[in-house]
Amino acid sequence: MKTFTVPTAATVSPANQAIFANLQKGLGMVPNLYATLAHSEHALGNYLTLQNGKSSLNAKEREVINLVVSQVNECAYCLAAHTALGGMVGFTPEQIIAIRKGGAPFDAKLDALARLVKSSAEGRGHAAPALLAAFFAAGYTDGQLVDTVMVIGDKIITNYLHALTQVPVDFPAAPAL
Repeated sequence: MKTFTVPTAATVSPANQAIFANLQKGLGMVPNLYATLAHSEHALGNYLTLQNGKSSLNAKEREVINLVVSQVNECAYCLAAHTALGGMVGFTPEQIIAIRKGGAPFDAKLDALARLVKSSAEGRGHAAPALLAAFFAAGYTDGQLVDTVMVIGDKIITNYLHALTQVPVDFPAAPAL
């Protein structure tokens, strides 16, 4: 398999150099997977626009989706990153494990979200009708369903990129299930 190098600020376009500087300033680092997007002139900027776009879902809901999809796709990079981010939005390590398994028994609304996302990710967009009904019964709206699909798509992009490039994970490893 080809070995993919992680671009540095010195090896990317001026537009990507500016994004690297902003990431360094905001995160204290340029995560390897973000840097890998900079092999393309436009992908990093486009991805960050998607990831940072407005949403009807709150940070915890987005992390539930990120963790579930990354687990379904067995993405070690995204599981590591979102385990760290999940803790930052207030999930305990035990809750993160439960979410990765496809549920959130500690919160009925998040549980409905996690179960729908797991079914949808495993079914390549198709989900069990009962899980979709439970999502709406939990209080989610049509718009939040659309935003859920947007976050699933966002996570699939990075899950697939890591699967294809296998760039080094630069976050603490997520615990095994």
